Amino acid sequence: MMIGGDKDVVQRHDPILSVLAPGRGDIPATPNREGRDTRVENGYMHGVGGFGAFREDGAYNGIEYGLMQAYAEGFDILKHSCPRHSATIWISQILPRSGGVVSSWLLDLTAGALAGNSTLDKYSVEVADSGKGHWTIEAAIKEAVPAQVLSAALYSRFRSREENSFATVCCRPCASGSAVTRNSRRD
Repeated sequence: MMIGGDKDVVQRHDPILSVLAPGRGDIPATPNREGRDTRVENGYMHGVGGFGAFREDGAYNGIEYGLMQAYAEGFDILKHSCPRHSATIWISQILPRSGGVVSSWLLDLTAGALAGNSTLDKYSVEVADSGKGHWTIEAAIKEAVPAQVLSAALYSRFRSREENSFATVCCRPCASGSAVTRNSRRD
């Protein structure tokens, strides 16, 4: 949790905030944090003016978009390069519990969805966005910070909402040597 407000007010409410925070649970302490604010390890902190909303809503969601896009692309490669059944088993059962470097709650959610519906046909191909990813990219542009992965993930969400996007269809007649299929909906 990111707590905003005057330092004195936040300190006075710290006992309540510590109960509301998620806590560290079984997660090992972050290395090299000795002597720093212990609230961070317990899932909450007091941010400087205006930082909390941006950190929580903007940057955090931008990072989440990038992670989800990376997982999706990796799983798509698995799906196309492995027999469907073995890729689904690997994604839904083995990967989240392997303790590998990509383990996360997002990965667990994806694995759970695949375990319950291996083709994911219950889900739409359209991926919404809340606008918070826009905020992240706007900040990156304003500060001249390269954010290729986060930008691409946001743009992938936009593209997911366009069936046969004009930009994609425009490339087809120019695809030298590639088969071009006419779509009756565009004729």
